[in-house]
Amino acid sequence: MTRIEEAQEILRSLGLPRAQHNEMSALTLLALCGLRPNDQWRQARRHSLTVTKGIMNFIAQEYGRQYAPNTRETFRRQVLHQFVQARIADYNPDAPDLPTNSPRAHYAITEAALAIVRSYGTRRWRSAVNQFLNNQGSLLTVYQRNREQRFVPATLPDGTTLKLSPGKHNRLQAAALLEFVPRFAPGALLLYFGDTAKKNLYVSVERLKALNVPITKHDKLPDVVLYDENRQWLFLIEAVTSHGPVTPKRMVELQKMFAGCGVGCIYVSAFPDLTEFRKHLKHIAWETEVWIAEMPDHLIHFNGDRFLGPR
Repeated sequence: MTRIEEAQEILRSLGLPRAQHNEMSALTLLALCGLRPNDQWRQARRHSLTVTKGIMNFIAQEYGRQYAPNTRETFRRQVLHQFVQARIADYNPDAPDLPTNSPRAHYAITEAALAIVRSYGTRRWRSAVNQFLNNQGSLLTVYQRNREQRFVPATLPDGTTLKLSPGKHNRLQAAALLEFVPRFAPGALLLYFGDTAKKNLYVSVERLKALNVPITKHDKLPDVVLYDENRQWLFLIEAVTSHGPVTPKRMVELQKMFAGCGVGCIYVSAFPDLTEFRKHLKHIAWETEVWIAEMPDHLIHFNGDRFLGPR
């Protein structure tokens, strides 16, 4: 491997996220260690460098990689910030009180990371990495844990909890399960539940097949599909945060999609609040229902001779 590839392997081993496995990150590590192409890893040393005159100049002179002056912020925000968070680099070790925007801002490899770098290619390498990760933790693990904490929990009728990616749309879908189901579809079975990041987050394939509902890549199922076995009703719920109520066009699409299921279909447009509802009012199809999460006890029925039921 080249020296740059070896630096990339070190960054992967130290638990940096994939975004910091690139060449820029590897070259930054080499600059912080003061390692030239023909140097050995055991020759790595700790010294403080500014971004432009230190790190970028070293990379240009020693590795022939010329980065534009305006790339300075990319080095800082997409490499060095993560190095500091991962305890690979110290920020302003020679002058901790420097203001954030000081032109004298500088970085140096930490003593702990320096010891690991020097052991690369030796028998001590793997144990040194494991000790570092045990003491410092992996930045990738920290980032994944933070993302886990941002997930929107959605509890299914059977008590199972799904973890939805964050966002208004998924919060509204979660509210539909938590608030709409017990009020208007108690005991209903969940057949389908989408997610903005993973469209088919939950699919009851066997039950949909038993109802003769086709599942193809070309058909877009509603955001939430519920089945009330007692009343033989399917609730087809579209969560609306910016677009997507049950319009006349969408209603025709759904009628075609569920034509062979043999049970009654109820079309529901779910909105987070009245403000969002008003934006879409003129587009909502007749013979459908509207549910607003901020007023969960009520439904708005659009015309028809009966309330909440298939035609």
